Amino acid sequence: MNPVYDFSSKVALVTGAKGGMGFATAEAFARSGAAVILGDVDEKAVQEAAAKLTAAGYQAIGMACDVSDEAQAAALVGRAVGEFGRLDFAYNNAGIQAPPADAADETAEDFDRVQAVNLRGIWACMKHELKQMRSQGSGAIVNCSSLGGLVGLPGRVAYHASKHGVIGLTKSAALDYAPRGVRINAICPGVIETPMVADMLKTQRAAMDEFLKQQPIGRLGTAEEMAQTVLWLCSPGASFVVGVALPVDGGFTAH
Repeated sequence: MNPVYDFSSKVALVTGAKGGMGFATAEAFARSGAAVILGDVDEKAVQEAAAKLTAAGYQAIGMACDVSDEAQAAALVGRAVGEFGRLDFAYNNAGIQAPPADAADETAEDFDRVQAVNLRGIWACMKHELKQMRSQGSGAIVNCSSLGGLVGLPGRVAYHASKHGVIGLTKSAALDYAPRGVRINAICPGVIETPMVADMLKTQRAAMDEFLKQQPIGRLGTAEEMAQTVLWLCSPGASFVVGVALPVDGGFTAH
């Protein structure tokens, strides 16, 4: 049984929210009483995701947002505040993968594209979320790093660089804002049942099978498990948790 949170009168923002961990987290916030704004680069899909929540009786808005564009990140935060008057929680989840490549063969285009979304995108969202939370004197932000932010795996230079960077952003900003009533943390998911992982299982089956052998719990994680971790980090139950990079990986990093 999952904990029950009362986030009534609170406002949450989630990026990469059309599906997977993003939508699961948006839905969990909504079920807990929060008004939610869902951002995603896929406008049609994120509008459909928000419509699912409103059809279930929740307060939700979907908005197109390419987080690699700071102006769009700022507009997403502005829409949340304009519609709901405040911003209490943010889950900066949007991220992409690059095709696996030898470090000597990876293209600059792939490297730059991954950094633009995974690292600069979180920087841009967090920057504008913090402007609002600073004015309120309260808030909680969770950034999505990865198991790849804690360890290195072959063929993933661009991705791992970006996810290690997210942890650096998180820790530095957490120190700036803890005295001002805003808590910032990161989660580091392992291999989770999401559309991105499903694609990797199809295209890189042998590598993924080998990787899963190192996940002691013996199964994939679920998007809902990640959502519950985010909600806990945003809740009063985590009120003394600041600047952590929390592995949610079925024991992988316990090796």
